[in-house]
Amino acid sequence: MRILCTNDDGYTALGLTVLASAASAIGEVTIVAPDREQSATSHSLTLFHPLRSRRTVDGAHVVDGTPTDCVLLALNELLPRRPELCLSGVNHGPNMGEDVLYSGTVAAAMEATVMGIPAIALSYTGDRPEEIEGWEPWLLKLLRQLAEGDRFPDDTLISVNLPAVPPDEVRGVRVTTLGTRRYSDSITRAKDPAGRDYYWIGGGVSSWSGGEDSDFRAVQDGYISVTPLHLDLTNYRLLEELRGWNLTL
Repeated sequence: MRILCTNDDGYTALGLTVLASAASAIGEVTIVAPDREQSATSHSLTLFHPLRSRRTVDGAHVVDGTPTDCVLLALNELLPRRPELCLSGVNHGPNMGEDVLYSGTVAAAMEATVMGIPAIALSYTGDRPEEIEGWEPWLLKLLRQLAEGDRFPDDTLISVNLPAVPPDEVRGVRVTTLGTRRYSDSITRAKDPAGRDYYWIGGGVSSWSGGEDSDFRAVQDGYISVTPLHLDLTNYRLLEELRGWNLTL
């Protein structure tokens, strides 16, 4: 199996190294990853300046663009043969609930899905990324199961979140839905040395909500969360109601 590995934390990130090592046990791995941190870039493309790629001594392709750029270049220019699976991660932080709308990790897997490649986004929900290394044996077990046979429905990717527990204490795997995450106090306002206002987005306090089958409840309970995500964002339940509005010009 030919496997493309990418991420949004940059090509030197430990999570990518661990993921590529685990994936190498089930296939031929090629890394195409950003040259720097690209968290929260979502599905953005670089349109207004050229992209550059270079090879590292271990054969990885390093791109000065977003995770979506990396997947596009990999599939259209950099790889001699089309991969059969795309793995994105392991992200240094969770990608649950609304996080999937902002995540470069999830967007890279989504771009592969758009291009017809089965894809899995993987994230670690703890705040100590050095702990990801201990998850390699569990990642290998999970990847072998997820990549087995022709299991991926069209237009669907899988988002995996690892709980912030020691790997030998993980309680199992749950198939989950997206929870809901809300931030407060996430913008800091301050003044620069010239006395002008500036704003810093990030930090703050987040709160979770959702049903018993939601992703955040699974990882809170010590389970690996596995969530299927679909490219079609249509709210089919509201189609007839919206048609009943009789919108006209």
